[in-house]
Amino acid sequence: MAASNWTTPHPSTFILLGIPGLETAHVWISIPFCTMYAIAIFGNFTILCIVKTEPSLHRPMYYFLCMLAVSDVVVSTSILPKMLSIFWFNSREIDFGACLTQMYFIACFSSMESGILVALAFDRYVAICNPLRHSTILTNPMVAKIGLTVVLRSSILVLPNPFLARRCPYYRTNVIPHTYCDHISMVKLACADISASNYYGLSLALFITGLDVFFITVSYTQILRAILGLPSKDTWLKTFGTCGSHLCVILAFYIPALFSILTQRFGHNVPLHFHVLSANMYLLVSPMLNPIIYGLRTKQIRDRLLRLFTHKGT
Repeated sequence: MAASNWTTPHPSTFILLGIPGLETAHVWISIPFCTMYAIAIFGNFTILCIVKTEPSLHRPMYYFLCMLAVSDVVVSTSILPKMLSIFWFNSREIDFGACLTQMYFIACFSSMESGILVALAFDRYVAICNPLRHSTILTNPMVAKIGLTVVLRSSILVLPNPFLARRCPYYRTNVIPHTYCDHISMVKLACADISASNYYGLSLALFITGLDVFFITVSYTQILRAILGLPSKDTWLKTFGTCGSHLCVILAFYIPALFSILTQRFGHNVPLHFHVLSANMYLLVSPMLNPIIYGLRTKQIRDRLLRLFTHKGT
């Protein structure tokens, strides 16, 4: 469908191009993306089922893991069905309201995931630095309050983004060179000053990411100091092992996120298709890796999985 010019405040629909410059390879690109999504859905629902059915896992860390699994499922589901409809059926149209909703869900639940990683770091800090007080500090009501704080923070702080995008007048075209309604790609279409929307989106991303990375760094600095004060190397290795999965998940989330955020706004010489691919990878790789990392590196989950498959095999 051809692009259109508009004299109304906004178009009724947008056209998502997919990955500009790689249209002929859309079907092939859909294979790894679809595989990552299938692994993410299966892995995260497996984590949820294991925690629900295993009473010994009804503890703060696993409650936070369940929150992480839910956010991963929502983020990946927010982009992949529409992406596949573009790749497989050339169904590029998306309603203006649906575009704003998709934008909000992606930003909101990505922000929630960042907050949950802070909660997991805090749980490890209490478990290692104050093990005798862990059960009294991280009670079920406290876990619920932390979860509610994470949800409210993300929901409220991200809410202005779609409203700022909606009030941008006179979109010069309804074609978005992306596979989903990315905030910056959408507001760039406006024939108006978008500095407020642009600065708020960038400030929000850097504020949330910077604040959360700061808290995680403080937590793991204290954890490292506590580990170095332990008496034996065997205890060091065991304690490092309990934190290894968390650190892997943190790196898998923040490195692609920061790369995608910064290249989209400042990487003007980076090819457009690379922007789009990196933005999709950032939203699909982390949801895929999280259940794999926790499933392989967390002993309680690994043992529960082994028992499950052993019983099925007998």
